[in-house]
Amino acid sequence: MGRFGEYIKNLREKNSLLQRQVSSGLNIDTPMLSKIERGERKDKREYIPILATMFNSNAQELLAVWLADKVYDIVKDEEEGLKAIQLVEADVKNRKRKM
Repeated sequence: MGRFGEYIKNLREKNSLLQRQVSSGLNIDTPMLSKIERGERKDKREYIPILATMFNSNAQELLAVWLADKVYDIVKDEEEGLKAIQLVEADVKNRKRKM
């Protein structure tokens, strides 16, 4: 299960929503949402503000979890994946300091 899929499943259950209710709000079918929750299908960034509203959740937190899945997908099979993430982390921190 992907981190984002697991995260939205937990939010959905916490809010006592059925998959069909959430999938309707996202304008997708229920089997697709089920696959997203299980990490078998990729989700779309444009779902984040809709999900945040549906779950009365923080859109920035949802975006962070969504981005984490994307980064993981890129580096998971790379021998130097962790090193790459550390380099990016340093770059992001430096950029924030300059702003």
